[in-house]
Amino acid sequence: MGKATGFMEYSRQTIPERDPSERTKDWDEYTLPMSDEEAQRQGARCMDCGVPTCHTGMEIGGVTTGCPVYHMIPEWNDMVYRGQWHEALQKEHEMNNFPEFTGFACPAPCEGACVLGINEPPVAIRSVEKSIIEKGFAEGWVKPEPPKQRTGKRVAVVGSGPAGLAAADQLNKAGHQVTVFERADRLGGLLTYGIPEMKLPYHIVTRRTDILEQEGIEFITNTEVGKDISSDQLQADFDATILCGGATVHRDVPAENTDLEGIHYAMDFLHANTKSLLDSNLEDGSYISAEDKNVLVIGGGDTGTDCLATSVRHNCKSLVQFDIYDKKGDTRDMMTNPWPQFPTIHRIEYGQKEAGAVFGDDPRAYAVMTKKFVGDENNHVKEVHTVNVSLRYDEKGNKIREEIPGSEKVWPVDLVLVAIGFKGPDQGLLEQLNVETKTNSTVRAAYDDYQTNVEGVFAAGDMRRGQSLIVWAINEGRGAARECDRFLMGHTQLP
Repeated sequence: MGKATGFMEYSRQTIPERDPSERTKDWDEYTLPMSDEEAQRQGARCMDCGVPTCHTGMEIGGVTTGCPVYHMIPEWNDMVYRGQWHEALQKEHEMNNFPEFTGFACPAPCEGACVLGINEPPVAIRSVEKSIIEKGFAEGWVKPEPPKQRTGKRVAVVGSGPAGLAAADQLNKAGHQVTVFERADRLGGLLTYGIPEMKLPYHIVTRRTDILEQEGIEFITNTEVGKDISSDQLQADFDATILCGGATVHRDVPAENTDLEGIHYAMDFLHANTKSLLDSNLEDGSYISAEDKNVLVIGGGDTGTDCLATSVRHNCKSLVQFDIYDKKGDTRDMMTNPWPQFPTIHRIEYGQKEAGAVFGDDPRAYAVMTKKFVGDENNHVKEVHTVNVSLRYDEKGNKIREEIPGSEKVWPVDLVLVAIGFKGPDQGLLEQLNVETKTNSTVRAAYDDYQTNVEGVFAAGDMRRGQSLIVWAINEGRGAARECDRFLMGHTQLP
């Protein structure tokens, strides 16, 4: 696959980015297109490695490595290298309904499992993936393909995030009439309201949902199943239901005084900002503003980074990001983090680059535990008290964080954004449907089966597996569609 000596001739290059100090002045996409020639060179770096592991998603130590949708990565890398772009697009779509969503916003566990990555920089798989699908749209190759026949079966999909959209797409291809219910005013779930505009522009979502609609899928927004439409009506009107409502119950910071004004969940902050931006270019003021405020982001993951980038664009006064973990090394520790595990290394993501460009330094503070918040006379947060911690594991492998004496610190803050993830899905609809849940509140439905305890009701994505990656959501949506089709027809040809 690729050029036999490509990995020796060409260095790794990823999608280029706009200058951080300039892009913070607008909400446009922060990356730039990769040239066809560069994408071909990156495809050429893909080794003929015999047993590729990039395309096989698995979890090692609770962390994903490889591609959960089993993308045929070596094949389309080779096609791009040879200039066979249309064929590469077809190969991309065989296993991934939405390569643009993963191309824009996936952390690329495939690259962590790249064989070349054992001792060289891995193939820039995500950059090639994004280049293929963007060229496909630019050339007009991505077109509506409605099914030639209909089965007469009706399926409801609850939630229009990546799991729901993937399930709907697959079931529609099988000829079923699919209706997708979305409680927000726009389609996309967290693709739209959880990922900022400069990272995943909304038009990237709508150009795909427009195609799905032209292919015959019905979308109903501003409708929460269980409230606006009862679960009884849902089961009466449809032959099967797939629950793809996500995991939306927030985790709380285990600290004192979290009820002070000025402390918000990250998703509330991001959702309100995107809605106001799309509704009025922020002119309606219906968002949580970070302008001229000392902003604290608690959480070192992707959502925390998105909060950094959004706060910088609001022209905040200062910015700090707490990470509960120690700062990682710049290279993989092959003893504790061997290939093909996803490399746990220090990364500087787009939001940290932008904060550094504006404020002169990386905003992160490591191994920091929040102890309590303190408010002013108006009950608004004014400072946070912290302590540094060290991490060890007990004999059962449980994490134990021990406070370091003398490391206490007080930080002035005006706005706190909590970005430490989600506990599980909302329970209201699940209780109405009498769907069984596990101890962590996610739906009890086996992987590769997706059937709940209620006949004809399936579950997929974060609602079933807990908070996870876009690419796992697509995998699960496809799988749930396959099993739903089998339930409806007695057999299935869906992959």
